[in-house]
Amino acid sequence: MDMYQYEEPKIEDISLLEPEATYSYANYLRWAFEERVELIKGKLFRMSPAPRRAHQDIAGTIHARMHVFLSQKECKVYHAPFDVRFPNNINDPDDQTFTVVQPDICVICDLSKLDDAGCKGAPDLIVEILSASTASKDLNEKYRLYEEFGVQEYWVVYPGENVLEIYDLTDGVYVLRGKFLREDVVTSKVLKGLEIKLDEVFEEDY
Repeated sequence: MDMYQYEEPKIEDISLLEPEATYSYANYLRWAFEERVELIKGKLFRMSPAPRRAHQDIAGTIHARMHVFLSQKECKVYHAPFDVRFPNNINDPDDQTFTVVQPDICVICDLSKLDDAGCKGAPDLIVEILSASTASKDLNEKYRLYEEFGVQEYWVVYPGENVLEIYDLTDGVYVLRGKFLREDVVTSKVLKGLEIKLDEVFEEDY
């Protein structure tokens, strides 16, 4: 009977989607349009088009420093595009998973969360680099999402201001550890021993 099963067609035009509808990860997997999108609690959020040069430079430097630090360690670091799914229960199937995002950088130390599709469950550390089109989402919807699902450390980078904020999850709530400037060196509670010089991250004035 398998030969008679109907396979739903791919959606190749984002305008065919209903902006106010609720979508699942199963829907997400059928989307074949070029625009990058995220789902948060079933709601569709467009991502910015190609990131600006400052975004790329900053993301590349932070990722590179973390990648070298994690060489031959248990944790893995990934950069976007990389799907991170947040199911309410870890065994929820695709059609019952309503949140999938693409953090700029994420670190996963529980390698059982990794599969061929990306990460299923909360990363230990996430870095988001703000842009004009994503700042509100990163500081509101994603902030609350990462807090709710237990991301232990959340870094927020402000490229135009050369500022990096670090939030630590304390008793289920994010607490701002500090705002760090170009002359500072940042460390991580999740990745003990990691040090990143921000004058290397914010090497240029954009």
